[in-house]
Amino acid sequence: MTKRRRTNLAASVHQLLLNKARETRRPFNELLQYYGMERFLYRLSKSSHADRFILKGALMFTAWKLASYRPTMDIDLLGKTANQVGGVVGIVKEVCTQSVEPDGLIFDPATVVGARIAEDANYKGIRIRFRANLGTARLTLQLDIGFGDVIVPAPQPAEYPTILDFPAPRLPGYSKESVVAEKFESLVTLGMLNSRMKDYFDIWSLSRQFDFDGQVLANAIAKTFSN
Repeated sequence: MTKRRRTNLAASVHQLLLNKARETRRPFNELLQYYGMERFLYRLSKSSHADRFILKGALMFTAWKLASYRPTMDIDLLGKTANQVGGVVGIVKEVCTQSVEPDGLIFDPATVVGARIAEDANYKGIRIRFRANLGTARLTLQLDIGFGDVIVPAPQPAEYPTILDFPAPRLPGYSKESVVAEKFESLVTLGMLNSRMKDYFDIWSLSRQFDFDGQVLANAIAKTFSN
């Protein structure tokens, strides 16, 4: 695609997002961030690394179409790769340059940086940050990648909903049972120290939206506690 065509497409997408923001009464910057995350996930889904990352966290709730779910500014993934910052940075750089149908976004592999997640000493993870551009609009994306978690039942393909009329990302997704199990473990382990009210809200939301098989859920909880 020529530079002029790319510029025109970016301007067109920018206007479509503005229209969508007005229509849905969402902040434009929030919608732009979601568009960037969506299109990065699409590049990941088309790359040779698609099966090495499992979608989790708030964007998995978006994929489940849970109503009125809180917004997020980052992508949570479970990595099935070596837990090494340099290796994950290299993978993300490759995904940034993955050839896909033009969508107006340019992800800059030169801006990809990674570091260990330090907030929780018991959780071994990697945080990746990088930039993307939609014409003159710049956005920063963040990936929080965990390792070693058990998922029961096994991950199943999940289609992530699109904001505009572009192909949808399709990636392995976390199971609802393991989401409940991990949040329940957090409540039990931290007890009164747990200030993450969102864990209570998430369990409540999932229980209202979906039916659970008691035995499968019990197995997920047991596996999570023993992991």
